[in-house]
Amino acid sequence: MDSFKNLQNTLFQSSINLPRSRTDYFCTILFTVILICFFFLFSASDNTSPASRLHCPPNKPPPLSSAVFRGARFASKSYRSCAVSAAFSPAETCHQISGYAVGSGSVEEETDSCDVFDGHWVVDEDFEPVYKPGSCPFIDDAFNCFKNGRRDSDYLRLKWKPHACEIPRFDGLKMLKMLTGKKMVFVGDSLNRNMWESLVCALRESLANKRKVFEVSGRRQFRNQGFYSFIFKDFNCSIDFIKSPFLVQEWKFSDKAGTRRETLRLDMMEGSYNYHDADIIVFNTGHWWTHQKTFQGKYYFQEGNHVYRKLEVADAYKKALRTWARWVDASINSSRTRVFFRGYSSSHFKGGQWNSGGSCYGETKPITNETHLAPYPWMMIALESVISKMKTPVFFLNITKMTDYRKDGHPSIFKQSASTIRQGMFQDCSHWCLPGVPDSWNQLLYAVLLKSHKNLGSITNH
Repeated sequence: MDSFKNLQNTLFQSSINLPRSRTDYFCTILFTVILICFFFLFSASDNTSPASRLHCPPNKPPPLSSAVFRGARFASKSYRSCAVSAAFSPAETCHQISGYAVGSGSVEEETDSCDVFDGHWVVDEDFEPVYKPGSCPFIDDAFNCFKNGRRDSDYLRLKWKPHACEIPRFDGLKMLKMLTGKKMVFVGDSLNRNMWESLVCALRESLANKRKVFEVSGRRQFRNQGFYSFIFKDFNCSIDFIKSPFLVQEWKFSDKAGTRRETLRLDMMEGSYNYHDADIIVFNTGHWWTHQKTFQGKYYFQEGNHVYRKLEVADAYKKALRTWARWVDASINSSRTRVFFRGYSSSHFKGGQWNSGGSCYGETKPITNETHLAPYPWMMIALESVISKMKTPVFFLNITKMTDYRKDGHPSIFKQSASTIRQGMFQDCSHWCLPGVPDSWNQLLYAVLLKSHKNLGSITNH
């Protein structure tokens, strides 16, 4: 506005001082046109307008987008993120959304500057799961709600929609081509098993000859096994699951009376299996830290030969994450291996916990009001703090908010066959029916890998 006033004054003075011949009038008009053009060019280059830039709060790292760039390690808290993402770089400003409308540009390009974890669930009557209920033989019975008698299907008609962009639909064949010759490993608790089974089923569905998927162990049930693997023969790739609910080592020691006690070694990475050379690793830990023995923290946490008489679970969790971070930084070759950490998956027990009458049976609709969501978990705040100090790039799959909406997606009583369901039984309001919510986690993982495929392709094959 000041620039425009200055222009007006200049023009006014010029009109007073210039002679009044036709030639002078013509020169005055020409001079005016030139000044106006200069003014608008100057205004266009001035980027101080509030509408032209969008800032994150001071000193707050930006949320991650679905683009993967080297050196990235920050992620947004979904509940209080900036409206857009500055991709994977720890900058203090958010990039403005590119302005792609639906259908006006590549979906993959849209996710460049979009926080794909900040969104909501939308009903789509035409939406179909990547694999049909009852069609995948690799789903553990505890997640196979359709097989166990659940007949409502509205929970399968919901799709995740980020607020600022569209995400590509999962394409199993395209993902398998990206994974050709590679090893992908899920390491963590049974919620990561949930995600792993979902991905195996989604990839299998894309194959014309589904017999080309092999279970390495030859046995389907693996609840008591620490390692499980599927090989997609035509693509020479494996998708593995390693059970490690704490990521650090479960241990035993003898007290002064000679009694063997269980402890958790906060200073030692769980090391039953070697996977540091995998091409993609997806870690998680969370729910086992809420169990009674862990949460109470009495004579359970150990470092070296020292067993803590009492240690708060939050402090123990941070120590365990720092042990994990040190192992990743020391053992992972980031030019070869892409590291992901999947965030906390929300539970929806009502009226108690899993072992005290907690229930989610009869929930068929998601939460729709964001104000009814739970506070951001303390565990994820601790995780973000640890990741921010690592030298290895870690992509945080921040699925906490998207799961918090979905109180309708749990197995509840359908965790077991209909013939064994009885009144008062423990319900499962932590894990997810398959097909179901974890399919959307893998859709976001697919979007990330799709965007980073150029870098992923440079990873050395086995």
